[in-house]
Amino acid sequence: MNSKLVHTLIEIIRSLSPEERNVLTQELLFDDSEPSNQEIIKLAEMGSSFNFLNDEPDIYTLEDGEPV
Repeated sequence: MNSKLVHTLIEIIRSLSPEERNVLTQELLFDDSEPSNQEIIKLAEMGSSFNFLNDEPDIYTLEDGEPV
């Protein structure tokens, strides 16, 4: 382990402003191994997989009862 490097990095991090620390934290803890909900929604909207639903009749209304 490079102790000098670790201590230098700690000093640098401590010298950052709160805003800079937030950005650093977000970058270090960001997990992009799976798509976000917004990315999945965008993909579904852009693709044509669900276009068949446009031709389906609206058989349910808001007055149909309580949601399950």
